[in-house]
Amino acid sequence: MDKASASGAGDCGFKSHLGRVLIVRRAARSLEECNIRGRAGDIAIFLSNHQKTYRGFLGKQVSTMASRAGPRAAGTDGSDFAHREKVASHYQMSVALKSEVRKLNIVHVLLWLLVAAQVTVSQLDLVSRDMVAAPYQWEYPYLLSIVPSVFSFLALPRNNISYLVIGMISAGLFCIAPLIYGGMEMFPVAQQLYRHGKAYRFIFGFSAVSVMYLLMVIAVQVHAWQIYYSKKLLDAWFTSTQEKKKK
Repeated sequence: MDKASASGAGDCGFKSHLGRVLIVRRAARSLEECNIRGRAGDIAIFLSNHQKTYRGFLGKQVSTMASRAGPRAAGTDGSDFAHREKVASHYQMSVALKSEVRKLNIVHVLLWLLVAAQVTVSQLDLVSRDMVAAPYQWEYPYLLSIVPSVFSFLALPRNNISYLVIGMISAGLFCIAPLIYGGMEMFPVAQQLYRHGKAYRFIFGFSAVSVMYLLMVIAVQVHAWQIYYSKKLLDAWFTSTQEKKKK
């Protein structure tokens, strides 16, 4: 077996006794870096600079492992970028939705503290009724509205779907329902204030019905956005769960 002339830069050819040529492309800087050991059935080439072994058989042409046209392991040629971008998109959406839900929960907790403070002050007679009026009936069931926010906070760290669903359902029962009842309860008082300009309940000098209606308007928007973003977050989690099951 003798060494043939180089077919190009970085290429070396080896000619067998049958006249067939076995071509190996390599990164060696010179032909002398190849140690040739031949047998009748195969050719072994050892590249000393990389300590790698390439084996070929007579009559076959060994294509380069370092060339662009050579074989590649699945998923290492960058063709799976679309899947990676899809996963990243779901992750980014989940993070963004979590942030929005967390902000809304914090705003709701602040509103809840205001209602709880009024109820506590009134029940314990900490100040006179002229300073802080007695709470309306809808404020008592609204105190349970802290439950949805608690479940929502618990659901966010570990993407707990069950807690998030409980939070959404309880938001309708303990948040939206008391506010609807409160709007109907205070409507006659607000109508009287509008027509005659007379108020009988005050909170630090302001009409109690005006203050509570303002709080209700803010609360309705907060709870509506809470349910909306929670629903989108739930859909994102469901999609992620289904993709994991397929894998």
